[in-house]
Amino acid sequence: MPETEPHNKNPQTLDEWTRVLCDQEMPIFSNTAQNIYNTLDDEKKGAMELASIILQDPNLTAKLLKVSNSSYYNPSKQRMSTVSRAIVILGSKTVRELTIACSFFEAIISPENKHRANKEIAKAIHSAVQAKELAIACNDKSPEEVFIAALLNNIGPIAFWCFGGTQCKYITELIQSGNFTNEEAEQKVLGFDLSELGKGISRSWGLGGLIEEAIDHPTSSNPRIQPILLGQEITQAIDDGWESEAMNTCLKKLETQTGDNLKTLKSKLKQNTNDAVQIACKFGAHDASQFIQSNSSIKVEIVASNEITDHKQIQFHILQDITSHISGKINLNLLFEMVIEGIHRGIGMDRTLFCLLSPDKKSLNEKFTLGWLKKLNEKKIRFEISAFPANLFFKSLQSPDGLWANPDTDDTLFTPSVINSIGKVECFLMPIYMDKNPIGLIYTDRSIHNKPLTKEDHKTAQHFSQQANIGLALYKIKR
Repeated sequence: MPETEPHNKNPQTLDEWTRVLCDQEMPIFSNTAQNIYNTLDDEKKGAMELASIILQDPNLTAKLLKVSNSSYYNPSKQRMSTVSRAIVILGSKTVRELTIACSFFEAIISPENKHRANKEIAKAIHSAVQAKELAIACNDKSPEEVFIAALLNNIGPIAFWCFGGTQCKYITELIQSGNFTNEEAEQKVLGFDLSELGKGISRSWGLGGLIEEAIDHPTSSNPRIQPILLGQEITQAIDDGWESEAMNTCLKKLETQTGDNLKTLKSKLKQNTNDAVQIACKFGAHDASQFIQSNSSIKVEIVASNEITDHKQIQFHILQDITSHISGKINLNLLFEMVIEGIHRGIGMDRTLFCLLSPDKKSLNEKFTLGWLKKLNEKKIRFEISAFPANLFFKSLQSPDGLWANPDTDDTLFTPSVINSIGKVECFLMPIYMDKNPIGLIYTDRSIHNKPLTKEDHKTAQHFSQQANIGLALYKIKR
């Protein structure tokens, strides 16, 4: 396979390398990370905004749910079929950090990753797992945050060795000559060392918090940075060997911090190493995981899989979760989040929206959206309802079984205000009722990929909407 080259063939300076790697090689991660941190900064935004960011990318969604359902994160084995349920079970902070990790691996893992790139990825995952477990032992307030900070601590070397092209080859040749250290080779070829590149990337992405502090100020007195540094030290010591002097030094530090004896500590580190192999596989870093596995006393069978989205299975699992939810204490927000996620992912839609009828019954106002490509702080979606002439939204609220609208056959319903709101696209609209009175509407379409809608799609969308109506009826009875 040909050597990968950055799109900008000859980046020369630190700023140019930072720009190329952020904007051309890893733009998806850049956007996802910034959107997530912007959401966190806005106290008015909640779990559904986080879910919406994740659900923009089907591959990211699938990877997040796979990792969330792993024994490492979900030892109770409560199945999580929706992002909404994952947030409820694991907490929004954990899901947020997992999303950062999953989107990071989505951006860097490719068939073109070579030996050194996979070694860097393996070291990052292994260090992150060791750091997280140490943070837990030290009663850190957010071990997941430590995990992500450790994972991204060497973002500069990881990004470079994944996408650096022929420059990687030149640095490797200098190191292998025996005349240059890693840092000296980097300086000679690039004019800077890769730790500086990590600082530039972190600032460009606006990661902030513990991630940026650990990258920019590794000697900081902040006690939360210590597990990150010690996690790296442990990983290097394991590379040197379980009986090495470096390992003995690490074990003594851990003995002082945790109070555990050396035998217990070594056993725990070996278990962490095995966990790191499992986590790497869940993230899709199968090749990298083998660099961790070579150091582990417990061998794990690694099976790479090219998974195809099974919409029927997604529908089945989400419907099971909805049924389970409405049989107990009903949280209406969670119910509708699961319903629209079921429609959005289960049928493979591009835009899905649940909106509530305004008190004056003149408009439908956004409650939850998925796939709506809106700018940050953009106003909530509002649909105007018109009876004279009857528009699409008025007609759909008068149709108990919902409406399958097509511009070719329902042209008069697509009034200028409707077109201004959704465009002129084929769509499903399902009214939501309370006491036989419409209170809202679920809207969904495939306006981005323009795939045709089918009778089976319509039937499935109706079924999910009926679950919402059943849930509402049960909620009223149980109140």
